Amino acid sequence: MIAAWIGALSCVIWCYLIMARGRFWRPPISGAVSSDQIPLPRIAVVVPARNEAEVIAPVIRSLLDQDYSAPLHIFVVDDHSEDGTAEVVREAASGREERLTIVASEPLPEGWTGKMWALWQGTRRAAEFEPEYFLLTDADIVHNPTSISSMVALAKAGNLDLVSMMVRLRCESLAERALIPAFVFFFFMLYPPEWVNDSKKRTAAAAGGDILIRADALAKIGGIAAIRNELIDDCALARKIKEVGKIRMGLTREASSIRSYDGFGGIGSMISRTAFYQLRHSVWLLIGTLLGLAITYMAPPILVFFGGWASVWAGVAWMLMTVAICPMLNFFSVSLVWAPFLPLVAMFYAGATIHSAIQYWLGRGGNWKDRAQDVHP
Repeated sequence: MIAAWIGALSCVIWCYLIMARGRFWRPPISGAVSSDQIPLPRIAVVVPARNEAEVIAPVIRSLLDQDYSAPLHIFVVDDHSEDGTAEVVREAASGREERLTIVASEPLPEGWTGKMWALWQGTRRAAEFEPEYFLLTDADIVHNPTSISSMVALAKAGNLDLVSMMVRLRCESLAERALIPAFVFFFFMLYPPEWVNDSKKRTAAAAGGDILIRADALAKIGGIAAIRNELIDDCALARKIKEVGKIRMGLTREASSIRSYDGFGGIGSMISRTAFYQLRHSVWLLIGTLLGLAITYMAPPILVFFGGWASVWAGVAWMLMTVAICPMLNFFSVSLVWAPFLPLVAMFYAGATIHSAIQYWLGRGGNWKDRAQDVHP
């Protein structure tokens, strides 16, 4: 009887998620958008870079190769790199150096995360260019030639203050095919783009690798300093901007991450870096999250073998989650054979969340590029 009730609860949860959670499982995918009919604004591209010599060269070339007729200047903030990142950037921009500025980062002050300090310095220097928009993009994001003009067209058409695109993450290795589509799936479940894009709803989020933001809107919230200590900085920025303007978030094929992950451990570390921070370091939220994952994802493939009503409800729940993940698998060109294994992927994410809490309590939380940014006080 208990098994039947748990199966029924899981089924109800999935019915709600699919029918009433902003159609998160079918997010808007943006392709190239024509900008022929609009006056193109001045754009300052800000790229924070810390030890990115391995990936940054094609990124810089892609930004310099943009099909963009208005003034566009690239500001790379070299955040105390020890691998020759600045030299690689200069070489990538050879012959077009006049469109590139390298900003040497000052020492990280107390109360700032590393990326926010780099972005603050980059936007401060870029303000001398007098841009109408900043493009905040990561050092591993390669942009198609029409990427920036498409984002500008979206921003202008909707009078938007912030446009953010979840780029196509690298999805080639076994670990990436198993875990990356679910990463975006879970993110959109937390922040349905349909709700994010609705000015009447409070839900706000952004994907930090590709954010176009109006300079006036950024100034209105107090600049990057307003989110100086945020670890999940993209969503924090989106919340601030939505308080004073309009935002939009979606998926795009116009930009892609070329950063490779070091197997299952590398992806687990990426998740662990912010998972417990997302839960506000609350033990009760951690317990609730793990219980919710167990009922929503893990119970159905177990209860389906119990027989009776438990099997019926669990089977429907498992079928619904399998169907729900399919559009995301298609976006990443991953075989639909992976769809029924979403419960196993959820177990992996649960483990990474537990690891995140342990790392926090041990004083090693939020580690990125040899910086621990979320540690137990």
